[in-house]
Amino acid sequence: MPPDLNAVRAYLLALQDTICTALEHEDGGKFQEDAWTRTEGGGGRSRVLSEGVVFEKAGVGFSHVSGASLPPSATASRPELAGKAYHALGVSLVIHPRNPYVPTSHANVRCFMAGEGEATVWWFGGGFDLTPYYGFEEDAVHWHRTARAACDPHGPELYPKFKKWCDDYFFLKHRNEPRGVGGVFFDDFNALGFERSFALMRSVGDAFLPAYLPIVQKRQAVAFGPRERDFQLYRRGRYVEFNLVWDRGTHFGLQSGGRTESILMSLPPLVAWRYDWKPEPGSPEARLHDVFLHPRDWAGQ
Repeated sequence: MPPDLNAVRAYLLALQDTICTALEHEDGGKFQEDAWTRTEGGGGRSRVLSEGVVFEKAGVGFSHVSGASLPPSATASRPELAGKAYHALGVSLVIHPRNPYVPTSHANVRCFMAGEGEATVWWFGGGFDLTPYYGFEEDAVHWHRTARAACDPHGPELYPKFKKWCDDYFFLKHRNEPRGVGGVFFDDFNALGFERSFALMRSVGDAFLPAYLPIVQKRQAVAFGPRERDFQLYRRGRYVEFNLVWDRGTHFGLQSGGRTESILMSLPPLVAWRYDWKPEPGSPEARLHDVFLHPRDWAGQ
């Protein structure tokens, strides 16, 4: 039986709805929806919540693009797929909170199919990762334990593998530092067969809200001032650098003729760079790098 593209699409559309509804309830604001199509095939619906009480900017996008042949970013490591018709669909989100004590968060789940019928090549990917500005160990533990609980029913080996994959992937090579405290990440995954691999993707997608919302609720009312805000804007620069320089999804979207506004809606509304700035040793800002920006077994603590 060929993989069920329609079932994947239906799940992803429902997931976007569920996440947006929960974030609106938490913030009190409303997402603006922008439905779009592209001449090459497919389209999507981009939703952005701007200038909210809790979320300075939250973007939750669904896309389902198709085409007659893949862009170079997709065939560089899989040359056998060159020239094949394809479908790429997924939900991707980035949340930039207003309070610096609430971490930025990213998640996505996606499916790729190339070819037709029984010869269809397919795989799933996804994950979620956390980027704090001021770290709390209990938040990192909760985040990773929720991620582990999402993976374990599908194989106890998956969480350790996907955690390391996340640590390795969300790493700014030009800075020699992680983007945050990680989470889970997987790509090109079809090892369990279609039904069970699809179930794994759903489990990861469904785990995002239980992983993130308790942290938001715990930290959103913590008092902060200009110092914390300045540091938040400075660290957001690292987020921008990763998305534009290293992220495969950004590269694929731009090279495949995706909608630029939707691809770049993950970027924060305000950001700052400082030349060769370093935090004062022993300060709360230095603690982020000294304690949190190092891979750890958070779930095992």
